[in-house]
Amino acid sequence: MESIDNVYEFYNGGAEIGRLERGLGIVEFYRSKEIIERYLKGKLTVYDVGGGIGRYAEWLAGKGHDVTLIELAPVAVDYAKEHMTVPYKAETGDARSLELPDNSADMVLLMGPLYHLLTREDRMKTLSEANRVLKEGGILVAAGISKFSSATWALSVYGNGNAFIDDDIYMDMLKREMSTGEHIKPREYPYIISDAYFHTIDGLRDEVTDSGFEVMENVAVEGCSWIAPDIASKWEDEGRRERLLTIIRATEHEETMMGISPHFLVIASKK
Repeated sequence: MESIDNVYEFYNGGAEIGRLERGLGIVEFYRSKEIIERYLKGKLTVYDVGGGIGRYAEWLAGKGHDVTLIELAPVAVDYAKEHMTVPYKAETGDARSLELPDNSADMVLLMGPLYHLLTREDRMKTLSEANRVLKEGGILVAAGISKFSSATWALSVYGNGNAFIDDDIYMDMLKREMSTGEHIKPREYPYIISDAYFHTIDGLRDEVTDSGFEVMENVAVEGCSWIAPDIASKWEDEGRRERLLTIIRATEHEETMMGISPHFLVIASKK
């Protein structure tokens, strides 16, 4: 329960506000929408479970879909309601026990819950709930964070502005992530992501499959693009952005590179 409490406090403190509008979050948001849009056929009923402040919910509602945002942190839900520019439902709830009817959704987004539940039991409960509320043939979009993401990022800036790898506390965190997938935020690093479970693509895909889904696609979100220095400024240049996207798209299904992408998506259908 302590890890869930830490996650609750992290997001109830407004951690998600502005995240997708700065740095690599800009690429994450652009690419995630690009991937999700492949599966938007007709007007859909969409549940955005663990949807934070509603960035995906608002985007989907703006495209004409019937969207319900379910989020654990009340502050995030209040923020979503206050900043809503198109109508959608926003309410508090727990991804492991949804107060939503069976067979009622065409699509369920799990863009955060599966990497904030440290136990497989809790992740399987969340996937089971997504399966329950989806219609037959409905689409699941499940996001994971690579268990190598912290280590590869720390290496990319090692000696160039920081020396986190020289800190035993940080290194202990990395060792735990790379061996078990468990990310436990050290007290000494209050600004990094809250307690989480970091996947391999195989691990996330297996959990989705074991929950009764049929996997359709595994996609790297940012791919290796984050290696580019100051990527947010390069992204603003249309020509440079297209070159970066060419590289990302060319490697998005390449599983030998999947672990270097900070985020990946597993797209699956309910049997």
